[in-house]
Amino acid sequence: MEFFLAFRQPPDARDIYADPLKAQQISLAWKQYMGAMAAAGVMRAGTQLDPRNASTVRVRNGQRQVRDAPSPDEHALFGGYVVISVESLEVALHWAERSPSSSAGYTEVIPVVPTIRA
Repeated sequence: MEFFLAFRQPPDARDIYADPLKAQQISLAWKQYMGAMAAAGVMRAGTQLDPRNASTVRVRNGQRQVRDAPSPDEHALFGGYVVISVESLEVALHWAERSPSSSAGYTEVIPVVPTIRA
C-alpha cells in the first residue's frame, strides 16, 4: 500500500530556521528521518517545498484570483512530502510519528489511490 505523508510545519517555522544552530539541528533531524526511510526501503518519492513562495489560485465567478502566498485557510505550512510503500496504515502511521514535523506541527497520512490503467 502507498501513503502520502504531508509534512505541516507551524507558521513560525521560518523564524526558527533564522537561527543557524536551530536550523542545523532541524536539518540533521530531517536527514536522519529521510535516511531511515531510505534504508528501510519504504520511500518511493518526496521532496522539500518552499511555502514562502507559494501561490494560491481560486476561480470565483469565472475569474481567476491569484494570491502570492500560501492559502490563508491553512494554519500550518506545507513543507514537503514523501510517498511511502508499506504493508499497512499502522506502519504508515509509525513513519509519520517519527517525522520531525509531527513534533512541531503535524504529519498527514493519506492513502494513495492506485492508478487504473486502460
